[in-house]
Amino acid sequence: MPFYTGEKLAAVYDDALEDGFGLVASNVAEPNVMMGLMEGAQRANSDLLIQMSNGACTFAGNGDPIAGLEAMGNYIELLAEQFDIGVFLNMDHQTDIETISRQIDLEIPSSIMIDASHEEFETNVERSREVVEMVDDAGADILVEAELGTIKGVEDEIVADEAFYTDPEQAVEFVDRVGCDLLAISVGTQHGVAKGRDLEIRPDLAADIRTALRDHGLDTPLVLHGSSGLQPDQLTQMLERGVCKVNKDTRYQYEYTRTAFDLYRENEDAIVPGEATDDDRENFFNNVEWSPNKDYFDPRVAGRDIRAQIADVYEELATVAGSAGKSKYA
Repeated sequence: MPFYTGEKLAAVYDDALEDGFGLVASNVAEPNVMMGLMEGAQRANSDLLIQMSNGACTFAGNGDPIAGLEAMGNYIELLAEQFDIGVFLNMDHQTDIETISRQIDLEIPSSIMIDASHEEFETNVERSREVVEMVDDAGADILVEAELGTIKGVEDEIVADEAFYTDPEQAVEFVDRVGCDLLAISVGTQHGVAKGRDLEIRPDLAADIRTALRDHGLDTPLVLHGSSGLQPDQLTQMLERGVCKVNKDTRYQYEYTRTAFDLYRENEDAIVPGEATDDDRENFFNNVEWSPNKDYFDPRVAGRDIRAQIADVYEELATVAGSAGKSKYA
């Protein structure tokens, strides 16, 4: 299927709100995770929302975030044609207006998240509204996600030492004044490594925010950042209360490194010489009997394992989030 933009993504969110499921928004910084996600989404028959932060784009672009976006955008568009699901791209935690302007001009993303949640309320409103107006003025088919409240932890360029929960009535004012398509809320989750059992999750607050918005005629999908580590029942409680976009990043990062680590650890003797052998990498071990085994050190070997593991993880997450079997564009 084609790589789709905002209007078709909005239709997926409409279905999610109506049917009570969530779209797992999955962060990537390089192709192996991306391809694993596409395979997992195909198997789950779930539409796929890929995310890239500015840091991920900078990494992919060798220091140039716009080059990284163009490179990965082209990559996503070409590979999406191989799969029978809808594929979308969200720009995650964007803070720089000039960078956002260039993203809008390129019309690559399906949606853009402006994160001014670390600012005072009025500044957050002003900056978030500016992005909505930029998209409108450009006539771009791009959704805008904004955030109200502060989520504890580190996510790309945003650092928060403590959480500030989203106030329902303030959420109404924010959405009404900003005109955003989605609202990310703070209800007790945490960026980075977190365990659901240690978090004070507030599904009741998510429900109050959803009710307050609907009472004011605002049927705005809610977004849950920092969901890695949540238990399935905790996630389900959120999905039942208007959350229909669930962000995942840290889980994939761990699975990537752990999968490669396990492969190399299990085959250490094929990759690293023993203590009694000189580590003669410069001359490719010409002076010793031992040689490394390319069946294990070829990067494609670990890459295939990583893709397979990410596919399994995504299929599991899509099942828990309820999007499995519900692709709108299959």
